Amino acid sequence: MSKKGTLFVISGPSGVGKGTLKEVLLAELAGIKLSISVTTRKPRVGEVDGRDYFFVSEETFKELILEDKLLEWAKVYTNMYGTPRDFVLENLNQGQDILLEIDIQGALQIKKKMPDGVFIFISPPSIEELGLRLYSRGKDSQESINIRLAACKDELKYSKHYNYIVVNDNISEAVDKLKSIIVAERCKIEKLD
Repeated sequence: MSKKGTLFVISGPSGVGKGTLKEVLLAELAGIKLSISVTTRKPRVGEVDGRDYFFVSEETFKELILEDKLLEWAKVYTNMYGTPRDFVLENLNQGQDILLEIDIQGALQIKKKMPDGVFIFISPPSIEELGLRLYSRGKDSQESINIRLAACKDELKYSKHYNYIVVNDNISEAVDKLKSIIVAERCKIEKLD
């Protein structure tokens, strides 16, 4: 039996561990490919166009928006980031599962365009635990941490728009849950031709 690929979208509040979960999941689970974002920012040392990001000019990015070639996009500070529709659809049509790690607003934009995707909300065990994690990383000021925690309280309300919630209280257990969701989704009858 052949099947179309499935779009898996993981998102959740800032600092909840989405990036770490994504990296471990991709290392441990075969048959899933990370979606590559388009950005207007300049490549950092060691980054490769088409592997890390699709690096484009602001003019090209605006054309992609006008031509509806992005599933979602956002301006973050001075740079623009988006998910290229063609890259995702071409891979899905070839039977390739795609993983997207994205913020909540982007996930909700994609859900409107691709409601058959599988949307997984990554939640902290508690607001207090998230605060401890952010503080222990040593990357953010106390003011920045307070802003993120306040945003998290609001963002948790969006979990009702997702298919699954995975609480990230233990990395290996959270990855096991993500793998279980993906395997179960791959086995659904309606996913097979």
